[in-house]
Amino acid sequence: MDKKKQLIDLIKVVINNLENDYYNEITSGVLQLIYKRYKKALDVMENNEDIREVNIIGGVRAYMDSYNDYLNPLLGELHKAEKLNRELFIA
Repeated sequence: MDKKKQLIDLIKVVINNLENDYYNEITSGVLQLIYKRYKKALDVMENNEDIREVNIIGGVRAYMDSYNDYLNPLLGELHKAEKLNRELFIA
């Protein structure tokens, strides 16, 4: 599987987690910011727009600044997506 497809799949996982597990919290605050960035990133990736328009870097830090939950599975997915995004941006 190519990295672009992997990133799209990871972005969908994050969006799904946010919509299902944090529905009441994505209306404001840091989770809303992360949610909006990932929705925009998905749109960019699915429409084959410029990868530089994807702005998901910093979601892990924003989450950790607001929540002290190192064991949250969402955090792991955010980290994987950011790492893959960096790899695609450099390539």
